[in-house]
Amino acid sequence: MYKRVRLKDTVEVPPRELANVTPNLVKKLLQDKLEGRMDEEVGSVVSVVDVHDIGDGAVLPNRPGVYYEAEFDAVTFDPQMQEVVDGTVVEVVEFGAFVGIGPVDGLLHVSQISDEYLAYDGENQRLASNESDQALAVDDAVRARIVTKSIDERNPRDSKIGLTAKQPGLGKHGWLEDERSKRQAQAGES
Repeated sequence: MYKRVRLKDTVEVPPRELANVTPNLVKKLLQDKLEGRMDEEVGSVVSVVDVHDIGDGAVLPNRPGVYYEAEFDAVTFDPQMQEVVDGTVVEVVEFGAFVGIGPVDGLLHVSQISDEYLAYDGENQRLASNESDQALAVDDAVRARIVTKSIDERNPRDSKIGLTAKQPGLGKHGWLEDERSKRQAQAGES
């Protein structure tokens, strides 16, 4: 999910900064250019942390700045297929719940939350069962598995991550704790 990776990229140093091409300046320029961007290879760049090497500058025709290739470390978020993630419900809608997992939200479709039918309760912003006291609402902590991933590099907010919580060990943390307590009580009776 989160990784520290070594990357290379080119950064434009504006003319007013040419007398002061330092790792700190290059780091700031790389942060402005890359942080929050999505890349199919490495995922979303969360933070540029260290600049290791700054190459020789290159001047391009009709461009005012000087271009430097830099080698740097970055922290990235790269959700993997079938990865189990913990997140927090950030929005509940008729068709499911959006779960914040790192810098992106995944969709937990209503059909992938529980074996019980969950009805949308718009007044209380939750999905609730008519069969039991199960309900999923904003700010609930959940554990889910990533089952689909479509990354949009141009518009990272349009990237889509599909989640499921119907497998054993997945779901709302409160439900998982209740199941664990029931199993321990049954084991104590044996």
